[in-house]
Amino acid sequence: MAGLGLASKLKYLLAFFLAIKLFTMVAAPAQSTDELSPVELKKQRFEAALVPAISRVHQQWQTRFDTVAALVELGDPANQLGPLRSRFGAPSNLELLAALKPHPISIVLSQAAIESGWGTSRFYREANNVFGVWSQNSSEPRIAARGKRNGKTIWLRKYDTLDESIRDYYRLLARGEPYLKFRHARLKTDDPLKLVPYLTAYSERREAYTRQVSEVLRHNQFNRYDEDESQP
Repeated sequence: MAGLGLASKLKYLLAFFLAIKLFTMVAAPAQSTDELSPVELKKQRFEAALVPAISRVHQQWQTRFDTVAALVELGDPANQLGPLRSRFGAPSNLELLAALKPHPISIVLSQAAIESGWGTSRFYREANNVFGVWSQNSSEPRIAARGKRNGKTIWLRKYDTLDESIRDYYRLLARGEPYLKFRHARLKTDDPLKLVPYLTAYSERREAYTRQVSEVLRHNQFNRYDEDESQP
């Protein structure tokens, strides 16, 4: 480099530095599970179990939404949407689209983490009940909570799979007055932090609950799963 000018030397040094940086980025070994803290390991296992299941159900709802949207665009010539409107209690095709639009994976995952204690709750472990959904029907599979409310036994749904629990969660939010504003909002935006405040009806804690959902989402960077979902 003795015969090079100052500008050329700087270019060579910069290139050498970038090459070293690139090599260390590519060659750095993945963090071993032995190096993770118990909390980190719990979260890693939770995400490994839940993200594939949520992604599958989200894709199922997205496919149905896209199909219905196409039929609405065509004017539903064969009147195929009537049964679906009845099923979801939707008085119009716009309300049906609002019911069927799946919200971001990051919201589902954040609520799942809170409701299941990151996969440690008894209802999650013994009943695949991710969201603590109650049961009012004695003929359906369910398990009893250990505690009681006002002297009465609390029953929670028991599911065969995590996918079934997640589908039931989506159905819950697709119906009823409490989540109407949430459904309308998700037709307008996919921004999870703009949607979460509309979920106050999900918990007796109201705004404190939605703040917690937003905090879990931000702290764990769950929006990265939304970015994955948006890729072609």
